[in-house]
Amino acid sequence: MRPLLLLFLSVFAGALTTLAIPPFNFPWLSILTLAVFAYVLQQQHTKKQLLSHAFLFGLGFFGTGVSWVFISINEFGGAPPPLAALMTSAFVATIAIIFALPFILIKFFRASEWRLLLGFPVVWVLSEWLRGWIFTGFPWLYVGYSQLSTPLVGWAPIGGVLFVSLLTAFTSSMIANICLKSSQLNPKLLSALVVIIFWSEGKALQDVEWTEPAGEEIAVGIIQPNISQTLKWAPEYRQPTLDILSSLSDNLWNNDLVVWPEAAIPDVYSQSQNFLGKMHQKASDTNTALITGILYDDQQKYFNSLIGLGEAAGIYSKQRLVPFGEYVPLESMLRGLIEFFDLPASIISIGPANQSAIQTNQYRIASAICYEIVYPSLIATLAKNSHFIITVSNDAWFGESIGPLQHFHMARMRAIETGRYVIRSTNNGVSAIIAPNGDINSQSDQFIKTYLEGKATPMKGNTPYLIWKDYLTLSFLFLITALLIFLERKSDNK
Repeated sequence: MRPLLLLFLSVFAGALTTLAIPPFNFPWLSILTLAVFAYVLQQQHTKKQLLSHAFLFGLGFFGTGVSWVFISINEFGGAPPPLAALMTSAFVATIAIIFALPFILIKFFRASEWRLLLGFPVVWVLSEWLRGWIFTGFPWLYVGYSQLSTPLVGWAPIGGVLFVSLLTAFTSSMIANICLKSSQLNPKLLSALVVIIFWSEGKALQDVEWTEPAGEEIAVGIIQPNISQTLKWAPEYRQPTLDILSSLSDNLWNNDLVVWPEAAIPDVYSQSQNFLGKMHQKASDTNTALITGILYDDQQKYFNSLIGLGEAAGIYSKQRLVPFGEYVPLESMLRGLIEFFDLPASIISIGPANQSAIQTNQYRIASAICYEIVYPSLIATLAKNSHFIITVSNDAWFGESIGPLQHFHMARMRAIETGRYVIRSTNNGVSAIIAPNGDINSQSDQFIKTYLEGKATPMKGNTPYLIWKDYLTLSFLFLITALLIFLERKSDNK
């Protein structure tokens, strides 16, 4: 193929991959786009070529997949459209570079068939894993999410979303290898057999119940106040917001558990004692556990937190903060440049590790605030000794984009990985109760003021992923890399 056509294919395949991931949910598309990407990389022979094509794929992928960043910067950050577009482009390019760098490693795998069959999926997952923690991490758009509705998701309780990504990428590399005229028949047949085994076993694993009920199901109520982001912290709208929370909750005090969204109360904890006291009393009078998001102030530090009232007790403070949203990197240099760097919530401190779980009656709750739900290992650590997962968010920052819907479906994967019900309360949707198999038991529409009721069962026991977390997938990467090195040496000795 001509070099320019290959460059175009890289960008185009990356852009189409976004359509494979929910909410678009065309799972077969990611297998095809990754197969095209693997095939293109197979034609490259220098580090520069590999890096260029991987970077272009990343530009297409993240340029379409995280375009919602523009809305945050423009509409709510106060940056004019040209500057917002420039900042969004810089963000996309940075993520694309981080994504692309590991693909240079393919250069070191010279045996063509195994380079494609094994090297590509290894480097793909290594790229996702690195992106999940470097510079505080951006574990968004893992290709494993595209398989939420296919048999491959059966492997999620064992190896998590990264293992599903590995199997997806291996399926793609098998297809690309079949398309290579130079490829020998034996590797083609062997790889096809392995793919068939993983897919069929994934289907069987979907019927396995990794966890079991720890008690009777409970009644859950969820508040979705739909407060405009422009009014969220306006002093004159503080009381109307509290009135909305209180009036919506009046319909829910018959439930065992009521959940309000992230930073639902538009003031800090120390200044909200009167209102909190009233809500605590209402919840106690009805034997209800109330959990709400609030900015918790302690010794001149501010934390994005969840607190328990009524029959719930404890506090959890967010550990994974959003850059430029909750804290400002290089703060002394950036504050004052534009309104975006002066957001009122960008003073948040990091919550301590190893926090005690919020307790409700005899149950423990794993808490995840907004962005935290997209960190698989973090949620596995929090959920291991808990009965439920509660995640709260305010996705109003992203308007009517695909960002909030992507966020919601990532929460579904956490339910599958952990074998726990996920109770999700958001400011403007999607609020939902998600079953341990990822099914949606109840959910709200977006952009409406409402409340939601449903049932959730406390669960006990550990999925393999809760025990191993990402170490199983990383072990697979190590073993496959060792096999590639062995095959390379065997090829050199011929």
